[in-house]
Parts: sequence; structure tokens; C-alpha cells
Amino acid sequence: MLRHRHLATVTLALGLVVLTDVLRVFLPSVITIFGQAASTPAELLGAFALGWFVLALAAPVLVVRVGARPVGLVALVVLGAARLALTAVPGGRTQLWLATAGLLAGLVWLAAAASQVTHPVPGLVYGLTAGALGHAMFGTHDPVWWGRWEAWLPSVAVVALLLVAAVASARQPDVAGRDGDAATMPPARSWLLAGPSLLLGGMLALSPAVAGTANSFWFGHAGTAEPPLFALAPLTGAVALFVFCALFPPPQGRLRLLFPVLLLAGTLLFGYGPPSALGVAMLLAAAGLGGCLALTTVQRGPSTVARRGYAAIGGMLVFAVATVLFYAAYDIGYPNGWLPVVVAMVVGAVAHGGRQSASGAAVAPVDATTELTRPVTAARPVRALLAALLAALVALVAAVMHGPWLTATNRPGPPTQVRLVAYNIRMGFGLDGRLDLAALDRAIGRADVVLLSEVDRGWLLNGGHDTLHLLATRLEMPYVFAPAAGALWGDAVLSRWPVRQAQTRALPAVGAPTGAQALGVTVDFSDGVRLAVVSTHLQPPPGTDPVVQARAVAGFATAYADGRPLVVAGDFNTEPGDPAFTALTDAGLVDAFAAVRPLPTSPADDPRQQIDHIFVSPDLPATDPVAIASTASDHLPVAVTLKLPPGERN
Repeated sequence: MLRHRHLATVTLALGLVVLTDVLRVFLPSVITIFGQAASTPAELLGAFALGWFVLALAAPVLVVRVGARPVGLVALVVLGAARLALTAVPGGRTQLWLATAGLLAGLVWLAAAASQVTHPVPGLVYGLTAGALGHAMFGTHDPVWWGRWEAWLPSVAVVALLLVAAVASARQPDVAGRDGDAATMPPARSWLLAGPSLLLGGMLALSPAVAGTANSFWFGHAGTAEPPLFALAPLTGAVALFVFCALFPPPQGRLRLLFPVLLLAGTLLFGYGPPSALGVAMLLAAAGLGGCLALTTVQRGPSTVARRGYAAIGGMLVFAVATVLFYAAYDIGYPNGWLPVVVAMVVGAVAHGGRQSASGAAVAPVDATTELTRPVTAARPVRALLAALLAALVALVAAVMHGPWLTATNRPGPPTQVRLVAYNIRMGFGLDGRLDLAALDRAIGRADVVLLSEVDRGWLLNGGHDTLHLLATRLEMPYVFAPAAGALWGDAVLSRWPVRQAQTRALPAVGAPTGAQALGVTVDFSDGVRLAVVSTHLQPPPGTDPVVQARAVAGFATAYADGRPLVVAGDFNTEPGDPAFTALTDAGLVDAFAAVRPLPTSPADDPRQQIDHIFVSPDLPATDPVAIASTASDHLPVAVTLKLPPGERN
């Protein structure tokens, strides 16, 4: 039979997994459902998201007055019920409010857990690691978004295990103590770091999507092509370092600065380093974050039930504030690379703040018993090593299961015509607020070349999904990715034929908060038949025509094509007759939709704006132009059939 401390650790870990699942729905729901496709001011979005975390500050008072066990059990039941209900709802406001209820219940449970768990670090570590590994095993496509009966199997299993562990733990003798027994409890610092650890882990250190994207910058033309087999290799190293550094006895003396420094270095690389350094940033941040959690086991003094509860909710409030501030930068317009660095500095300061002896050595770490200063035994390093190896093994299995396998092949002879689709996919979320890969697949159809805008490859705000790889796998089309806003958000080209000579060009920002780029690839149809394709998404400041960016795209595309047939397509945020549109036609490009104007493409449920376009060179006939009806995004996909000039077949 499991001891109380083991049951408490299991409950904490599983609860954190379910809470993370709910957060992966709550955050994008705030943007896509409450935000109404960017029509809601960013300030109001932030206030709505933060309000629930602020409301949870009342939870410690509830725990003290009613009792941790009844409050914790009721909150877990609500959290589990909300998580299961999210598997069934078809999106919309019901999804938003269920996710909100689950989030609030999860925060109340966390405050209750803080008053009971004698040694929280193992539970926090196992919970963060299990959440990341589960996310990896599902290829970052969580069951809540599957929309089929198989989604219930893992969902029910996790929630059932959580409730069984919670009930079994509640039946055990209360070893946690109440306020009068505060000396038997560890300090509140571990709970204070729960929220920041969830933030830095989901944003960088333990993100499967970030691991795959990091590898993609090391392979292919221009460092942007699809990653090779074992694309999740950085995750394997990251989870092993995180678990080992978190569970291994923390260092003493000046060596205690090692982990805060590693965490700071990782976040600095993430915020200011090149995309090629993303994998290194992940490994540094994982080791540093785990080590900082280990440092919180150094005894600092007793703490009350209320103090530990406020620490847990306060840490989650840090998570919420930092998340909102980091991603609001892409709407409001201010530098945000510093924010993960500041969070890392806070984590390092809290972790390093443990009491030391007069000789400078740290007080012995807290063990998972009521004796807080029991000496560390030889078994603990062994357990840390075994746990790290097990986590690495699971990550390796996930890497093999979801490694890239798509290969573009030369078909017999060049085609006579090519179907091309351009689509702003809004990070994969439809108007109903759900990540619906099947709907995106249906909207794109059997295209031969696909140009995507607003491609998300691991933003925590959107649930940490690698939407590009998920969609490319479903379409069975290899891809080339080009970042526009940070390393994880940008544009892509997918092709059933091999692509060559990929180039990406940053566009002038002209005061816009979100970055923009132009990605050029050459599609090789064999026998000397080639097509130059440029994918872009113009991002002007609000209320401004993107004429400067349009001229930059036209210049880049013309030079890149170098006389070959050329297609330039994407979300241009400009309408026919506007200066930016005219800049492209004045450069010699032809509007492929001229014969069917007006052709509105946004918003998807009531199209009024003509802002998604396909331009071609004069020697490239385009037929069958259409805007495809779909609500899988807030834009409609646009498509044409291209006939390659006979002169290219030589």
C-alpha cells in the first residue's frame, strides 16, 4: 500500500496534468472565442484572462475556514468533470465557460494541495514532466481536440486515476498539519514556483513543439525545412535534465548559483538568440528550471497553511500575467524578449533564497517525511537518475512515433496543371474556437501546393501545438517554414513535389507589432519544369495600408523568380485598388481573381473584405479561381489551377 506522501505526490502530479490540459483549452479559447477574431481589444482580453486568477486568491481563505480535504476533493471533481466535458463540447461559448470553470476549480485545488502536501517538489516535477510527455506522445494534438470517441479513453483514464488517488490520499492520516503544526511543513517557496515553472516549461523548457521546431532550423534549405527523424531529440535531453536536476540533492555553497544562471542563459537565448539556438536554449532552461525547484527544498523556516496557499495562487498569477504580457506584445507592440528573462530571474532569486549555515553551506534539503532535515541518503541520487532515464525513454518513444516521415517524390513527368491553395489558418483554430485538423483538411482539399499564413509551431498561448507538422502529416505533404514573429510563428509552403532554394526575407516592420516575412521556394516538377512560389502575410500597423511591405515583397519575389513562372500568395491585408495591391500589380504581377471580383475572404462566416490574394506572373495562366467556404479559420482559403507554360518543359 502506498504511503500518504506517495499518494499525495501522485495526486499532485495527476492534478497538474489535468490542470495543464484545461489551460491548453482556456488560453486559446480566450483569444478565439472571447476575442472574436481579434475584434476585442487586447486590454479587455487580458483583463478577462487575469480576472479568474485574481478571483482564486480567495481560495486560501476558503481552505482555512472549511478545510483542505473537502475543498480539495470538491475542486478536483469539478476540475475532472470540466476536463471530460471539454472532450464532448463542439466549441463556442460552452467551451470557453467549461474551460474557465475547470481553471478556477484547478486553482482552488492547488491552494488546498499546498496546505497538505509535505514535499511538493516531486509532485510538481512529475506533473510537469508527465504533461509534457503526454503532449509529445499525442504529437502535440491533445485528445480534447480529436472530436472522435477514441479521445475518451486517455481522458477518462487520467481523470479516474486522479480521483482514485485523491480519495485514497484523503483517507490516510493527516500528516500535513494545520497552522498550529506549521513547523512540520516545508516553506512556501516550492509552491510559489509552480506557476513560473508551468510558464517556462510550457513556453520553452519542456515543450515538444518547441523541440521539433528547434530541430527544423538545423536542416534543409535556408535552415527552415522539415526536421529529420528523431525531431523531438531536444525534448529527450530536456526532460532528462529537468527531472535529474530537480530530484538530485541540490548543491551547496556558491554552486547553488549554477541553476539560476543556466535558467537565465536559456531564456536569454530564447528571447534574443537566433532560431538555430532554440534547442540549446531549451536544454539550458530545462536543467536550470529543474535545479531551481531542487533548491526550494532547502529549509527556510515554517510557513502557515494560508501562506502556502497564497504562494501557490500567487505563482499561478505570475503565470497568467507573464503569459498575457508576452503575447499581447504581438497585438499592442512592445519588445517581449525580456519577459521570460525576468521570470527566470524571479525563479532564480526565490530558489536561491534558502537559509544557509554560518559556514556558507546550505541547510540539508527537505525529504518527503515529517523530518524536514533528515540527511540525504545514497538512494536519492539513484532515484533521480532512474526517473530521468525513464522520462528520456518515454520522450524517445514519442520521437520515434511522431518523427517526420513525409517525403516529396518526383512523379513520372511534369504535371500539366497544378492546384494551389493559399490559406490563413489562424493557428489552426476555427470560428468555433476548436483546433480542428479535419476541417482544415477539408478546406484545403487535394491541393498540390499549399501556402499557409499564421502558422503556429508551439506558442503556449495557443496550447503549445505544432500546428504545421500536424496539418502537414494529415495532408501527407512535406513543408518549409519561415518564422515571422519569433521563432515559432510565421508562414509555410507545403508541396507534393520537392522544393529547392528556399529563401526567407524579413519585411520592414513600419511600426507594426507583429513581424512579417516573405518565403520563396522553387517547386521542382522534374524534367526542368520549375515554379517559383512566394508565401507572405503582410502585417501593417492598425489602420495603415501595407504598401511598404508590398513593395518589398514584389522586389524580393521578382528577383527570386529570376525569369521562372512565379506565384505570390497569402494574406495581404489590402483590397483591390489600395496602394499595396497596386504596388504588386505595378511590379508586373497579375491578379488571379480579376475575372471573379469581388471575392471577399474575411471574416469566414460573413465575408466582406477582399484581403487574401494570389498573384501570378503574366506567363502563368490561372484558371478556376475560388474562395472556398469554410469556418475552419477566420479567413477563407483561396485557390487557383495553374498551367505551366510549355516553354518550361525542357
